[in-house]
Amino acid sequence: MNSTSSCFIIAEIGVNHNGDIKLAKQMIDEAAIAKVDAVKFQTYKTEQIVTKSAQQAEYQKINTKSDQSQFELLKKLELEFEDFIELKKYSEEKGITFLSTAADIESANFLNKINVKAFKIGSGEVTNLPLIKHIAKFNKTIILSTGMSTLKEVNDALSWIKEEGNNDTVLLHCTSNYPCPLNEVNLNAMKTLEKEFSVPVGYSDHTEGIEVSVLAVAMGATIIEKHFTLDKNLPGPDHKASLNYSELTQLVSQIRKTELIMGNFEKVPSEAEIRISKLVRKSLVASKDFKKGEIITMDHLATKRPFTGISPKEINEVIGKKSLKDITKDSIIRWENLQ
Repeated sequence: MNSTSSCFIIAEIGVNHNGDIKLAKQMIDEAAIAKVDAVKFQTYKTEQIVTKSAQQAEYQKINTKSDQSQFELLKKLELEFEDFIELKKYSEEKGITFLSTAADIESANFLNKINVKAFKIGSGEVTNLPLIKHIAKFNKTIILSTGMSTLKEVNDALSWIKEEGNNDTVLLHCTSNYPCPLNEVNLNAMKTLEKEFSVPVGYSDHTEGIEVSVLAVAMGATIIEKHFTLDKNLPGPDHKASLNYSELTQLVSQIRKTELIMGNFEKVPSEAEIRISKLVRKSLVASKDFKKGEIITMDHLATKRPFTGISPKEINEVIGKKSLKDITKDSIIRWENLQ
């Protein structure tokens, strides 16, 4: 998870397991087959993150088709700490990294205890000074989503992290709308975050489809996080804005192709181009027959394929030389025949 590696792809399972550990394991299976780098869950204690009177967000009401409170919704989707121990072990057996968003201090302590490789902090916690500083003290990589945030708020959050001696943060540009319409994506904000804070930047994608994530990689995203579900028709708040297995597989494939296409920042000819250049570049050739001893002028020269002799860029060094032999029209001019 750094700016010099290939893009780190996170399949965001989140709460799409619907509170069922068996479903969660099925999702890990499919994510592993799709060749993502990590799966990510959400670890929380409902009583510690939301009041019983808090209402659902509008998108949650639409997707769940219910007016239940946020508390009721999240409680149904909550997994026990023991479940996450099992899911972490299962993920590692499948060869992918286990990550989870810690939404409260107790959950953060638990995730640190089971030795997660990095901590994800969600967009809703950008202004949560106590939680951010607590997580920063673990001195592990922090992946901070920035949905709903101003640059000032992002700067504050990074300052709190650095105050705890932690200098390993990746920012994720994000628009907290589910699904996010294209006119709200604003991928150029990735560059703003990178310029303002000089840290690696990725993208947490809530749009439909895979196109925006692929474009984000082309723009330099070091991490892509995308919601994943087994079935978009399952009940729950996030399934409709998630990729199914087929789409997730396409996402990974397109990202890896994009990385291949983007290459590096060197402008040098490839081995194939070097071979082709011999055929399509030109050499200096005789524009007419001329005799041994003639002094070569511009009138003696033309440029024609293939490039097996003297480059046209050296024409000024050739003019004024004396021919050491008779040269026929269209013959390649060679240094050994000049004096």
